[in-house]
Amino acid sequence: MRTAYSVETVRAAEQELMARLPDGALMQRAVAGLTAACAEVLGRVYGRRVVLLVGSGDNGGDALYAGARLAKRGAGVTAVLLAPDRAHPGGLAALRRAGGRVVQGAQAAEEPLRRADLVVDGIVGIGGKGGLRPDAAKLLDVLGEIRAAVVAVDLPSGVEADTGEVRGAAVRADLTVTFGTHKPGLLVDPARQYAGSVRLVDIGLALPGEPELEALQHADVAALLPVPGAESDKYRRGVVGIAAGSARYPGAAVLAVSGALRAGAGAVRYVGPAGDAVIARFPETLVSTGSPEQAGRVQAWVVGPGAGDDGDVVAAVLKADVPVLVDADGLRLADRDAVRARRAPTLLTPHAGEAAALLGVPREEVESARLASVRELAERYGATVLLKGSTTLVASPGGGPVRVNSTGTGWLATAGSGDVLSGLTGSLLAAGLDALDAGSVGAYLHGLAGRLAADGAPVGAHDVAEAVREAWRDVTTA
Repeated sequence: MRTAYSVETVRAAEQELMARLPDGALMQRAVAGLTAACAEVLGRVYGRRVVLLVGSGDNGGDALYAGARLAKRGAGVTAVLLAPDRAHPGGLAALRRAGGRVVQGAQAAEEPLRRADLVVDGIVGIGGKGGLRPDAAKLLDVLGEIRAAVVAVDLPSGVEADTGEVRGAAVRADLTVTFGTHKPGLLVDPARQYAGSVRLVDIGLALPGEPELEALQHADVAALLPVPGAESDKYRRGVVGIAAGSARYPGAAVLAVSGALRAGAGAVRYVGPAGDAVIARFPETLVSTGSPEQAGRVQAWVVGPGAGDDGDVVAAVLKADVPVLVDADGLRLADRDAVRARRAPTLLTPHAGEAAALLGVPREEVESARLASVRELAERYGATVLLKGSTTLVASPGGGPVRVNSTGTGWLATAGSGDVLSGLTGSLLAAGLDALDAGSVGAYLHGLAGRLAADGAPVGAHDVAEAVREAWRDVTTA
């Protein structure tokens, strides 16, 4: 499992470690990793041209020391000092001893940048907020025009480490070399889009307490997936109820059922007006024409996909004493007090627009502050919240680490994809996973299935459902 820690936690761990190491040793650990990454990007160091964009403090120092090491290996290195009076003195001296060139100010950067093979972004460290200052921001136009690879030191300058927000001009890196641990902004959009590939360099930090973010990997998901035993029956495997679809949107019911069946449910009970369409596609579904209370035994409910304005069904499902997943129209129809009053787990699965409506803010606010938004929603509703998007976030109402998932693909932005996710995740709830794990594993499998189904080309929601089994095998055989 990958984890990400706050700036405050990282700095405390760095201070504790530096107190036990010789002066400058911790920085040199970071510099060694940064230099190795830069050399790998260059392929051949001798004769290549490297430009260091150097701000004040230790981030600029890392860039300067790495530049010195590259210069000793035959690279032509130019450091652009954006804050000359506050450049790291040790790093600056090392670069000069190695034969590196030093220029001052953004105006002096254009000529070396246009000839560069590699640019190292050491402008702002993990404490930066509010985007780049105007003088540094001027460099972005040039960076956008050149072919040189951009390597960011610890975090792309201009993005916010703790929140993943980008409130102004920021560097877009091809590779970010981060030290000690991931920072939340490297895993959460919109900042994640600026980081490029991310390489973690271990510098020996002891990080206490809970992380801010967790990101499941194949092994973590495999350990959570339900596996039937020799004595399993459909009830032990989990029966999920699907209350979805309408005369206008029968396909939502079909897709939600498909997701549930592909995710290992022992049985699926369907309640709603799309029973004929469901049976035609999936004859194994147990269809009921009554209310949710009359459907029979279930271990979890999914309510809302394509439900239209049927608030009575949503209200009935929320009264059930089993885990409930609320999606799509159900989010609009669910009474917040009824959600908060529930004793059994509740999982809400909005996209950014739905989350904005629930919070009473513009969609842009949710998209720019995804981490804060998912936490606020979980707190307001007293429910676990899965905020869909390019990086899906899952937050529990009691706090703790937020789970982040990035297995998806842009091809998943297609009608009905969310209905498949709802059924898939509801099946995991019925199998006994708690809301945080069900949401995290569901998002992981759904994203991976989207990649496998698309394979670089357009994909429909039904294709994603069919690929869930392949994603499951991929996870469990890794």
